[in-house]
Amino acid sequence: MSRLLIYQSLWASEQRLPDTPERSYEERFDEVKAAGFDGMSVDLGALPLDKAWEVVPQYARTGLRGLVTAFPRSIEDIRPAIHFAKEIDSPFVVVVGSVTPVTIAGMIPVVRQWLAIAEAEGMKLHFETHRHCITNDLYIALQLMDAIPEMEFSADLSHYAVDRELYLPLSSQLRGQFDRVLERSASFQGRVASGQQIQLPLHFPQTAKWLELFKGWWRDGFRYWRARNPDSEDCVFLCELGPREYAITDAEGRELSDRWEEAQQLREIALQCWTEAG
Repeated sequence: MSRLLIYQSLWASEQRLPDTPERSYEERFDEVKAAGFDGMSVDLGALPLDKAWEVVPQYARTGLRGLVTAFPRSIEDIRPAIHFAKEIDSPFVVVVGSVTPVTIAGMIPVVRQWLAIAEAEGMKLHFETHRHCITNDLYIALQLMDAIPEMEFSADLSHYAVDRELYLPLSSQLRGQFDRVLERSASFQGRVASGQQIQLPLHFPQTAKWLELFKGWWRDGFRYWRARNPDSEDCVFLCELGPREYAITDAEGRELSDRWEEAQQLREIALQCWTEAG
């Protein structure tokens, strides 16, 4: 039977407190393991590849599963990220493609070349729905999926909520467009946004309506995923509540929420959505 595997992000475990050293990799991996997460994701945009190799022993030590998010700045730049992903037994590489042609016609050969390298290397690619990259906005994603039927997405719809400056309730047109992205999504990421802010504290009462929107998206995405995939495969959900400047802060730079507590809350929400989608 298919399972939903919940990952925490190493980047999201950063505190970024002034004059306070970050906790060791050992401490952060142990915390994630003790909380019941299935894996830890390495974000190569936040941790350069030469430093990322230092975390490899933590996977064998803790038994946590691996996952990689890559930010390739050239066509060949995807290859070393794939090699690192194999080292930590990542089931796929999430791509935030930092080669950004202006036109769809220019984007298509870039995506196809990355896919060709990944196929030759024996690795799947999931292109994240992420701003400031080749999948910068909802309309680009819709055009790319039409042009490249084999292209799969990692759905972090917080980026497209901000991109479209969403207001609730969504129009039927927007609901249909987001639905198309979810139908093509092979993995999912956990963050709640509004039309104006990329990462909302979950406990604020004004977040409730946005949390309900994202719960619905996750349920729908899981339902589409389960319809497409055999029972022997596992689905991945990555909790990715980023440190500041993603996290909202007060005038003194203190975060307004406990991201670690919220990551655990998101884990439970995702598991509930998975159950409801079944």
